[in-house]
Amino acid sequence: MAEFARTLTLEELKAKAVLFWPKEIIDREASVTILPLLLGSQDLFISVLNLSDADPEAWRRSVDLSPNMPANLFLKHLMVLTDFGGEALSKITPFDTYFPKGVMEYAWREQTFRYTFKAFVGSNSRLSNSALRVDGKSLARGYALNDKMEDVIMLLLYAASSLGDSLPEALKEKCLVGSLIGRPDELSRFVKQNYIRISRQLGGAASNAMGQIAQQFVMEILREELPQWRIQSGKIPGISHNAGKTETSFDIVAVSPNDLYFGIEVSFQFTTNSVIERKAREAQARADLLHAAGHYICYVIDGAGNINIRENAVRTICQFSDCTVAYSPAEIRHLAKFLRVTAND
Repeated sequence: MAEFARTLTLEELKAKAVLFWPKEIIDREASVTILPLLLGSQDLFISVLNLSDADPEAWRRSVDLSPNMPANLFLKHLMVLTDFGGEALSKITPFDTYFPKGVMEYAWREQTFRYTFKAFVGSNSRLSNSALRVDGKSLARGYALNDKMEDVIMLLLYAASSLGDSLPEALKEKCLVGSLIGRPDELSRFVKQNYIRISRQLGGAASNAMGQIAQQFVMEILREELPQWRIQSGKIPGISHNAGKTETSFDIVAVSPNDLYFGIEVSFQFTTNSVIERKAREAQARADLLHAAGHYICYVIDGAGNINIRENAVRTICQFSDCTVAYSPAEIRHLAKFLRVTAND
């Protein structure tokens, strides 16, 4: 058992950590991983805009040259920053209702430019997230620029400075990103301040959903490695944190064929979150309860928010864990070996 048991230091765990959501998770569960994807590509989005200051449509070349900023992800950043998704945009199609002859005239650096809409003139084509390739699964895959995306990108970039249109003021007030191109400090401040707002609005729901996904991913690998075991969320009989009033819940409970129990706690935080602090506060008490009953406590810990920000909490957890692993298939398989060897000792 000793070779698989791990009371890691924080530094040892950092060396094994993946820090950002593995591609397997993003590919399968993209619909709830949009926020981490956007936060992770925020600096690249800013960089692409800063490289697009030659003319108001230079963003196209920058997107074409950036392998990690496909057009649909670029568009999604703009939709989130302007707070105009497919449903809201659908209310203003076709665009020639607001732009005479389907042309948007707009001011940029004290000059007037013209953009002719290509897809949303004289047509009620849908502007749903899936039609624009900005739904979760499409974002995980990445799509090249098409006419629909280009029309919406140009609108969201320059509607605030458009001339002679009848667009709703609520839309125009928010679509000012294009006016910040060429002003890198202001652009960066605008984007980062807005993403702080977005993270606060969506972070709680996203964190809960991603926490469930993280647990499911660990359970799937453990079930593959330990087919004769019971692997589930739940409680361990006789383990209570409040003098027997209620049994203590664990993210995962693994039960060997000879009825040895392992409580497994999973925490993967891309951004900061207080959940890991709670797990740290409970770590010693959980370890004491389980050890007294002849059982074990294990942790799967990873994510930039945990490893790089919640360092003291992670150190505490490592101290009171029988086996700590990072969030990769290889690491989770190491955990499975620890469970198997310990149960057979």
